[in-house]
Amino acid sequence: MIRSEQDKMLAGKLYHADASELIADRVATAAWLARYNAASPGTVESWAILRERLAEIGNGTIVRQPFHCDYGYNIRIGADVFLNFDCVILDVVSVVIGNGAQIGPAVQIYAADHPRDPPARRAGLEFGRPINIGCNAWIGGGAILLPGVSVGDNAVIGAGSVVTHDVSAGATVVGNPARMLANRRPADGPR
Repeated sequence: MIRSEQDKMLAGKLYHADASELIADRVATAAWLARYNAASPGTVESWAILRERLAEIGNGTIVRQPFHCDYGYNIRIGADVFLNFDCVILDVVSVVIGNGAQIGPAVQIYAADHPRDPPARRAGLEFGRPINIGCNAWIGGGAILLPGVSVGDNAVIGAGSVVTHDVSAGATVVGNPARMLANRRPADGPR
């Protein structure tokens, strides 16, 4: 059975990003993003534009412009989520953001990955690993989440941190690479 490059991408298998169907999807997403990023913030119009392309967006969610992504249709955002200015989501596979998550400005969420083998990279192959962000997680400005990480409910990621591994529920991580600072109960709030 021959699978399309899009099917391979969505399954997290090696695929060619320069396939015509994927180029067409990215062109359509770029046009959609241009409309969204030009829309008046917080309006019915801007909300309607988000609903056109995202796989899911919950009530009460705010996505401040500018916003950037590869495809949009692999992004699921829960209710009452806040994404601040200039967030980037490379959504070649599923990116899920749980209810109540708070995401600071210039946060970068990378589900896209590349083979470690130089000949495979030169051949233009890529793959993706899903990212999951739990409910009520707080991700500080400028943080970077690398492919395949999961962030647990109520976790805190310090500003500028580079998250290379899963973050357990309720944990606070900081630094590059991000390391656990403290485990806390959700009621404790940030320190």
